[in-house]
Amino acid sequence: MSAVLLTAAYSYLLGSIPFGYLLVRLFHGKDVRRTGSGNIGATNVARTSPGLGAITLLLDASKGIAAVLITRMFFPNNAVLAALAGFMAVAGHVFPVWLRFRGGKGVATGFGSFVVLVPKTVLIMIAIFLAIFFAFRYISLASILTVALFPLVAWFVDPDPHPQTIVFLAAASILIISKHQANIRRLLAHTEPRFRWSRG
Repeated sequence: MSAVLLTAAYSYLLGSIPFGYLLVRLFHGKDVRRTGSGNIGATNVARTSPGLGAITLLLDASKGIAAVLITRMFFPNNAVLAALAGFMAVAGHVFPVWLRFRGGKGVATGFGSFVVLVPKTVLIMIAIFLAIFFAFRYISLASILTVALFPLVAWFVDPDPHPQTIVFLAAASILIISKHQANIRRLLAHTEPRFRWSRG
């Protein structure tokens, strides 16, 4: 098996672990896909339990981190394979084989991979995300705009990024944004609900 196929395979499988679904099922006996937005990500999990939402956020991000770090361990100094690992981890989260390819939106997993691939860019994008979120209280809007800007900011901020790294960052960004189509429609129609924490 070639390095590309091996990297793609284990990164996808890591990304496909549905932590949000498993946590809500384990601690509340519910299918998180049948509540709120129907998503398995941290935002929807937090509607059932803020604590589990926070844990889901960390675990989903860890999938992207792990995929990139494992690749760097197996294939040191190969920036392209590391970027491929990050993209495939996002793809696994969005299309998990365990849930019939119906997963989350990939924001946290993308963040995890990005923080290893382009750490300087991540610091800037965190500030942008928080500014948008606290100004409007729409996680979807903050996520979409931050992800859309990410490849462009990485190109200018991180030192000498490999062109193919930017390509994989852009591909991951496009995949994440494509999963926000319903949110985009609601934002344009002014029907997107603002985020509110609940107790649980």
